[in-house]
Amino acid sequence: MGKQLKQSSRKATIVPFIQNGEYFFKKGMKAYDRGDLHKARKYFERAVRLDERDASFALQLALVLSELGEYQFSNQWLFKIIHDLDETMDDCLYFLANNFACLGLFREARQYAEQYLANEPDGEFADDAADLLELLRLDGSEWTEEEEQLMVLEDRARRLLEEERFAEAIEALEAIVVRYPDVWAAHNNLALAYFYSGDVDKAKQKVREVLKRDPGNLHALCNALVFAYYLHDQEQVSSLCRTLAGLYPFFHEHQYKLGATFALVGRFDLAFRWLHRLYKSGFRGDGPFYYWLACTAYHTGHESLARNMWEEFLVFHPEKRGEEPWAVPSFDEAFARIIRWIEQEGLADQLYGLYLFSRSKQAEETAMSLAICRLLPADPRLRPFIDSFLFGLTDGSSARAGNVGRMVDALSANNEEKEALCRFAFAIAVHPLADGERFANGAAWAAAIEYMWRRQQGERVTQREMAAKYGVSASTVQKYVQKARRLYT
Repeated sequence: MGKQLKQSSRKATIVPFIQNGEYFFKKGMKAYDRGDLHKARKYFERAVRLDERDASFALQLALVLSELGEYQFSNQWLFKIIHDLDETMDDCLYFLANNFACLGLFREARQYAEQYLANEPDGEFADDAADLLELLRLDGSEWTEEEEQLMVLEDRARRLLEEERFAEAIEALEAIVVRYPDVWAAHNNLALAYFYSGDVDKAKQKVREVLKRDPGNLHALCNALVFAYYLHDQEQVSSLCRTLAGLYPFFHEHQYKLGATFALVGRFDLAFRWLHRLYKSGFRGDGPFYYWLACTAYHTGHESLARNMWEEFLVFHPEKRGEEPWAVPSFDEAFARIIRWIEQEGLADQLYGLYLFSRSKQAEETAMSLAICRLLPADPRLRPFIDSFLFGLTDGSSARAGNVGRMVDALSANNEEKEALCRFAFAIAVHPLADGERFANGAAWAAAIEYMWRRQQGERVTQREMAAKYGVSASTVQKYVQKARRLYT
């Protein structure tokens, strides 16, 4: 009889392999000690993602970013430590001074070096901070101060633009371009500020001005493409895409701009070419870089890369978890109803959907208004209503559209049968024979249109009743009923 194994009396112990923040931090330190900064960065980013409140993890990531030459991203983490994680970590002040010096922002560099010495006169980096201050004094020529002041002004304007404080951004950028007329970045940012504030004409004029004075300016061409895309000018979009697809920019900044612009307008094939090339070359950008790379990778069939890049994006914006490009968006029912009207084939239905959106809370978000533009067909009859309802334009044909909107406001405010009645009003407003009508007397038009609509429904209403309802005279209602009948055949 052969030997048999006896069942062990000891139970097996399963030791879980937990990859927490400390685990990746230690691996990052080993990579850092070996001089492998790119791998160290990866590990430290994983560490801060797993433990967002550990200041030491964030500090080590900031130091690696600085050594990689990514001073602005390093500063973001240093400021996060000081303001959110541990305000007592005064060493961050010295590291900020170093980063600002490398960026050429010498005033800020002096400010943080002096603040570090005030807080830590005998600190570990006291001698280094003193040496840095001496070096800054030697290099502080008048020309450098002027350049530095420009950088500070541009940085403030960019922050205002990113925070969607468009009126303040426009004021700041207009001052810059007057003082520094050849700084094209300020002109291009001013065009964006005009556009997102709703001043489409000024935005387009600014782009034309830049391209006239600096033909081939990449940022101006990209802005022109974005404007054309949001304004649903498909012919211009196609033309600019062909132009930009033939460009091969040398600088990383220009490659990033080109890739992000192609992604924004839905040309994911062209976008992936540039963004993925940047990533493979070792470029490690900010949150938006990973966002666009994740989107373009997903839409070009590189799903594994897309998921990895989305995880990188979440390091910068953890609150965006659940908003992946492959996630199904959720809309409230009211907004979904607006979209259904906009996607109808009838012009009156599309206008009703556009009207409903313009009166909704979503219309307060510029990005949402621009997205609605993309859903609407390229029908020139819609253009004045888009300009008026979404961008607040009040000149030319936009003024007439504004009058129609106020007329529909009156109908909507005075009736429960809003849907059918308002669509009926839009059908009259866009009738070919209505081109000469300004619809300036909104109350009179509302009274006449409601009278006609109710009579068609078989209701027994009088023009006198409509006159009393809208605060106009019976003779005025009679006059406008005749006008409206001419437009409804």
